[in-house]
Amino acid sequence: MVDAFTTTVSGLVQGVGFRFFVKNAAISLNVTGWVRNLPDGTVEILANGSRDNLERFMHYIKTGSVGSRVDKAEFQWFRTEKALKTFEIRG
Repeated sequence: MVDAFTTTVSGLVQGVGFRFFVKNAAISLNVTGWVRNLPDGTVEILANGSRDNLERFMHYIKTGSVGSRVDKAEFQWFRTEKALKTFEIRG
């Protein structure tokens, strides 16, 4: 089983390089999953990896990239048998 979480991030997170920032942070922490823009202006993230690395990743997400502003990020933890192999930007 692998630790994982999903989150939807609101604030100024589209059109400011936030998805690329998230992808780079994930890769640096050996976290896999995906990030995508949603039509309502939020960004959705699914991530899996070790609990320690996911907690570090959460800090990056809450802090945001230069030029972004994270107003809210709520995380839902779960465990999964099937971890993704890479981290990608979708949509």
